[in-house]
Amino acid sequence: MQSVLIVLMGVAGMAFGWFVYSKFIAEKIFRLDPDFVTPAHEFNDGVDYVPTNKFILWGHHFTSVAGAAPIVGPAIAVYWGWVPAVLWVTLGTIFFAGVHDAGALWASNRHKGKSIGALSEVVIGKRTRSLFMVVIFLVLLMVNAVFGVVIARAFVETPTAVVPSWAAILVALVIGQLVHRKFNLLALSLGGVIALYLSVYAGSVVPMELPELFGLSTISGWIVILFIYAATASMLPVWMLLQPRDFINGLQLFVGLFLLYGAVFLVMPDISAPAFNTLVDADAPSMVPLLFVTIACGAVSGFHGIVSSGTSSKQLDKEPDARFVGYLGAVGEGSLALITIVAVSGAALAATPEIWHQIYDKFGTAGADAFISGGANLITQGFGLPMGFSTTLLATMVVLFAGTTMDTGVRLQRYIIQEWGQIYHLPILNHGIVATLVAVTACMLLAFGAGGPDGAGGLVIWPLFGSTNQILAGMTLLAITVMLIKLGRPARYTLIPMAFVLLMSSWAAVVKLIEFYRDGNWLLVFIDVVVLVTSLMAILESVSAIARFRRDSRAAAAVQPD
Repeated sequence: MQSVLIVLMGVAGMAFGWFVYSKFIAEKIFRLDPDFVTPAHEFNDGVDYVPTNKFILWGHHFTSVAGAAPIVGPAIAVYWGWVPAVLWVTLGTIFFAGVHDAGALWASNRHKGKSIGALSEVVIGKRTRSLFMVVIFLVLLMVNAVFGVVIARAFVETPTAVVPSWAAILVALVIGQLVHRKFNLLALSLGGVIALYLSVYAGSVVPMELPELFGLSTISGWIVILFIYAATASMLPVWMLLQPRDFINGLQLFVGLFLLYGAVFLVMPDISAPAFNTLVDADAPSMVPLLFVTIACGAVSGFHGIVSSGTSSKQLDKEPDARFVGYLGAVGEGSLALITIVAVSGAALAATPEIWHQIYDKFGTAGADAFISGGANLITQGFGLPMGFSTTLLATMVVLFAGTTMDTGVRLQRYIIQEWGQIYHLPILNHGIVATLVAVTACMLLAFGAGGPDGAGGLVIWPLFGSTNQILAGMTLLAITVMLIKLGRPARYTLIPMAFVLLMSSWAAVVKLIEFYRDGNWLLVFIDVVVLVTSLMAILESVSAIARFRRDSRAAAAVQPD
């Protein structure tokens, strides 16, 4: 019964965020203008800049930013207790993530679809642009390298997810062609979801394993295949694969959320996890500040700003759609994070508190696997579906979300490298194929160069992802805040979240720095110091820019005639 109360309170809070708070932010702070000509129309090239139906764009945006993070982060953070996790997810979605995502989308839309790093030059200054670029590239490198490894391992550990994961690509290609030819969107949505779930059933009865090829292990073989696919997908027009695949995955989320939330009301399971865990392991990290970087996607995430200002802003049909795409995308992710907390805290995963503590005996021992196990049990108990089908369904959902994030991540890396070509006058980097090869090569070098034959190199620097990602979120909110101040609009709605996120993420980065130093992990020490110094310099540059703006404004006002 406790789980129902958690769901009701969380959903009520997010409903307030969407219907009340986001409307206020859109109309009074960002002042979204339906007559503003968006970059999608101004630079329409049929490849990257494409005016897009807001429902399809929402699907792209949501599934690109979601990945596996709103599942993995909350599933790990429940270790400290379900109350802190629920509070951070709910309040973070309302006051942090929605404003951050919609704000980055709006800011990029007002600067010709530039990435948050490139537009920071206009808003703050040239040096800040370089600082942003360093952090953005590190975040994308971590995400792409690690998600390639995560998907490859999921294929090996859950071979029943292989067929539906690749079938989703074929379904998306067909839907992309039909949408481009103006077929009925509702009919295509129903047909796409039916085809996807037929493939889930097929996968549950026909598992598929990849044989070892060219001396590569199975995991390494999948990593190579995934990066070949991601490179190819990143160069296709967005309407051909990226949009329809993300749209179908968004619809899949609705089905998954319906099953999970519906099962909660049908089963009404009690919560086995403690509200606040007092039996934490002696080696476990402190909840403050680590909670706020462990749960990123689902509360607030710097990667979202890269997507908002990278792919989504180039597809925005009308500026008011930024509220629907950005804020509602954050609400969708928060809803997934909330039900993840319920799935890993309730009796569906652990019948008693004692069993729960056995599963969560140490920090980080449970994650996506706990969500799949607890969620599948919940769906089976609530709807009577076969356990094998329920498990495959949720495993496929995790893989598809990670895959769409990887698709978008490689495309975003290409954008960043092409922006480098323009900024530093290196024409060769402006070429799409060259930029894509540079992006994929960097990820592969990290995966195999630092990780050995199993390609686990991304995992080497992954411990830095949480703090680096959240520092980027704070820097994005910082750029939006400076932009609002220059426009003479209230900035406290981004300033307060920015200050909190930067404080917690920098604190977490210092905690990790001490840990890396004690372990003698000098690579992570070096990267951590770079990120901390970079963020500090960006803050100082922003304060200087605000001071210059106010000084110039006062000077201009002084010379005005009475």
